[in-house]
Amino acid sequence: MKLSDRFISASDVMCDFGRHVPAPYIRKTFFTGSLSGARISVCGLGFYRFFVDGRELTKGFLSPYISNPDDILEYDVYDLTGMLGSGKHVLGFMLGNGMQNSFSGYIWDFDKAAFRSPPKLAVCLELTGTDGRTLEIEADETFLCAGSPILCDDLRLGEIYDASRETEGWNTPQFDDRGWTKAVPAEKPRGKKRVCACPPIVKRGEISHPAVLGKRFAVSRFSDRPFEGILFDFGVNDAGICKLKISGRRGQKLEMFFAEYLDSDGNLALSPISFHNKGTNLYIQKDVYYCRGEGVETWKPSFTYHGFRYVLVSGLDDDQISGDLLTFELMSTEMEERGGFSCSDRTLNTLQEMTRRSTLGNFYHFPTDCPHREKNGWTADAALSSEHTLLNLSPEANYVEWHKHICASMDSRGAIPGIIPTGGWGFEWGNGPAWDQVLVELPFLVYRYRGNREIVDESLPYLIRYVNYLTSRTDNRGLIEIGLGDWVAPYGVRSPLVFTDSVISMDICEKAAFLFETAGQERQAQFCRGVAEDFRNAVRKHLVDHATATAICSDEKNPFRGSQTSQAMGLYYGIFTESEKPAAFEKLLELLREENDHLDTGVLGARVIFRVLSDFGKTDYALRIMTDPTPPSYGDWIARGYTALAENFNLPGDNGSHVCSLNHHFLGDISAWFISYICGIRYNPDGRHHDRLVIAPRFAESLDYAEAFHICPYGKISVRWERKGESVILDLEIPDGVSGDMLPESGYHVSDTRLKTGRFIFTQNRKTV
Repeated sequence: MKLSDRFISASDVMCDFGRHVPAPYIRKTFFTGSLSGARISVCGLGFYRFFVDGRELTKGFLSPYISNPDDILEYDVYDLTGMLGSGKHVLGFMLGNGMQNSFSGYIWDFDKAAFRSPPKLAVCLELTGTDGRTLEIEADETFLCAGSPILCDDLRLGEIYDASRETEGWNTPQFDDRGWTKAVPAEKPRGKKRVCACPPIVKRGEISHPAVLGKRFAVSRFSDRPFEGILFDFGVNDAGICKLKISGRRGQKLEMFFAEYLDSDGNLALSPISFHNKGTNLYIQKDVYYCRGEGVETWKPSFTYHGFRYVLVSGLDDDQISGDLLTFELMSTEMEERGGFSCSDRTLNTLQEMTRRSTLGNFYHFPTDCPHREKNGWTADAALSSEHTLLNLSPEANYVEWHKHICASMDSRGAIPGIIPTGGWGFEWGNGPAWDQVLVELPFLVYRYRGNREIVDESLPYLIRYVNYLTSRTDNRGLIEIGLGDWVAPYGVRSPLVFTDSVISMDICEKAAFLFETAGQERQAQFCRGVAEDFRNAVRKHLVDHATATAICSDEKNPFRGSQTSQAMGLYYGIFTESEKPAAFEKLLELLREENDHLDTGVLGARVIFRVLSDFGKTDYALRIMTDPTPPSYGDWIARGYTALAENFNLPGDNGSHVCSLNHHFLGDISAWFISYICGIRYNPDGRHHDRLVIAPRFAESLDYAEAFHICPYGKISVRWERKGESVILDLEIPDGVSGDMLPESGYHVSDTRLKTGRFIFTQNRKTV
């Protein structure tokens, strides 16, 4: 299939804050005889909707992808065979700004991106006649354009739609397109062309009949004028689009503001998701709809989405206020359920549900950092969430696709930016080893859990460049300190950047060595192992107090001689020796007790601390810390009524304003801990044997039962354990072709440790069954 690089635009004028340019309609009329085949490739930058003879065929929402087109150009391919009879036909397109003209992304310099332009389109229609003759139709000046009712669209801001400007039948063969203007040739992007191989963004559910909370205001510190309207509550904080259904007056203007907070007065709080645009404009999630005035009208946006729980609608008449007005269509990349967890503790079940909601609500082609304010592909967010996402869902095709963009973003030094895609922002701030680890984490985990070699083989040239880059950034002690560290720690970062950077760099090199080993590239593997050992030795020499088995830093700007994050990371990543580990763990417990059994970690510490506690037999203590209803904790989020994972933990005495976002996923590794620790499903634990399974449950005394499953490439693995007196009954289901061992927790005994589908009885104090 030919992927055309002949691009067109409707005009040379770009939509902006102060200048609204309608999203273009584009149509092409053509004639066919009898056909034996018809296919078309489409690249719409930023987004497109595609119609043939009035019928929409668009692969999915926000197609084809969100990318830097100077790195990679994504195309969708459609088979039209059987759809085109002899006669006249029309290809119809609508184009949205997407990332191609992300004027609201000025904070990350998307307004300065070299690729920025009005939306553009490339197509190639390949027709094969029954006589064997072929014809190609590519985008050129014979494609005709007109303005659509979408007066303005922006991925972050929202859409403005005037239904009175709708053009009936614009995408059908019968339509009279005299008066439409010719398309103009557009500059060809420099990216490598490829067919998008990942599943589309789809509707995954809907919430109708929101609660009507009455008259409220939408308020922001960036605006002198509050907007009055009717407030609707959908009950959960998620991501997607709102479908409007109304009988309105012609020209009636409805403004819909979307947010996840209410302030102390019950008004819609826009400040947490707002940015000020150079002193003149409000950066906000808002859709605007002008009514056509003809019966019942339904509408939903085409080229934007929002993260929200609440919607404030201004401009309604009293008789239009109804719970039937809005429907929340939940959207995300299409993924199958591959795992789950539940237990006897309602708080843990709620946290699992919140993790699932945040993971899905932040997956739009690739993992994003939040669905309301940024919608950026922050690399650390994805790295920290990749394991629990793979255990619960099927993101691997999208990880493989996005990883190509990660590699393509690497600069000549071997550095990658903190957000991908980017127009150039994120190399000077927003990256560093803890963020860059996505480069190795995705291939490492996709290979472990799904056995995918494509992502491994494609990553290797970039991994060796990156490891070399790390060696170029070390100081005279052999340590590294160049990026972001233990982000969103509640009391500020207490683990020195030099510690977290150096330890994560060691882990990157160890995983890179493993991947090179799987490819039979021993020389590269040996090099990476050597660099990893150099980092470990440097950390142990300069950042560990061996007398007290404490991770420290003597740097004046880092006054803390120990932190939960440093101590937990030191234990998890093997900085401490076996003989040091007992004392190092006691130091971790001491640091937790100093905070009254609460976390002071950011995202890097939270990723490992519960795992470490379980590894040392303290699963019940980990659960107590996690579920405590007082801040900072996961349980506090539930006590406050949050329905998705927040970006950071509240502080004691805080009214909630400390939290930046109520829908993030990078603190969601607790779900992987539920599945892998509480229920003990350890699939392919060494990464080398995809037919290998270890079941190592942690029978928390605070739980009466727990159950989890994971669907590996061989089939479904299912564990359920339940207390029966002093014994624990565990029911196990494993697929054919998988073998392994049962590893009882210390203090428990089971008579047969060989895995098989069936029932296992665990007894305490090593009593025989």
